[in-house]
Amino acid sequence: MPTDPTAIPPARVLIVDDEPQIRRFLDISLRAQGYRVLQAGTAEEGLATLAGQGADLVVLDIGLPDRDGHEVLGEIRQWSNVPVIMLTVRAGETEKVAALDAGANDYVTKPFGVQELMARIRALLRQAGAGSTVEESVFNDGRLHIHLGLREVTLDGEAVPLSRKEYALLALLLKHAGRVVTQPQLLREVWGPTHEEDTHYLRILVGKLRQKLHDDAADPHYIVTEPGVGLRFIGVTR
Repeated sequence: MPTDPTAIPPARVLIVDDEPQIRRFLDISLRAQGYRVLQAGTAEEGLATLAGQGADLVVLDIGLPDRDGHEVLGEIRQWSNVPVIMLTVRAGETEKVAALDAGANDYVTKPFGVQELMARIRALLRQAGAGSTVEESVFNDGRLHIHLGLREVTLDGEAVPLSRKEYALLALLLKHAGRVVTQPQLLREVWGPTHEEDTHYLRILVGKLRQKLHDDAADPHYIVTEPGVGLRFIGVTR
């Protein structure tokens, strides 16, 4: 039977949870509803799957073995607006508020009813239009290539080894290319809300990032310092 080229492909749901039984249960339930399912047992595997294959919605466990779920969500939000439902065994209001403040779209406490979770997934997919929401912000001037969707940064064809915070800073600046991002915003989004006054952290990190990008602060081609205000990504073609 020929494939209908106008047919809407099934929404892709990525499950990031270290409990195999939870993943299996959700996999069966989601496939029964017609969804495509991707699975990951660790934070790093989940991030790689989202960047490489994309997803229309992510179900993310807070208590992952390699990284805290809030931290993972913060990293996702640097380059994607994909809807995220957080899973946790912690039922307190403080935990729920923290997840929502970190960028979660919804929050479900374990153990959960599968019908309730399916209803929440359907609601979020309706809001998002059920299309892939992974943003593929790309910059390429022939020398520096940045692809946020694939988490790739190369300079003169060679991969640039960036730390998590260096990448977070670069991604944030690229998302606001041409506009000044203030020091408090940079510190808040890269280090967290308790570090808005720690400007020395930012000076050190941007220095390391410029060094790796071979970007001279005195004659910048990528990152400009606006004294006393913040940073701006300009991306002047050489």
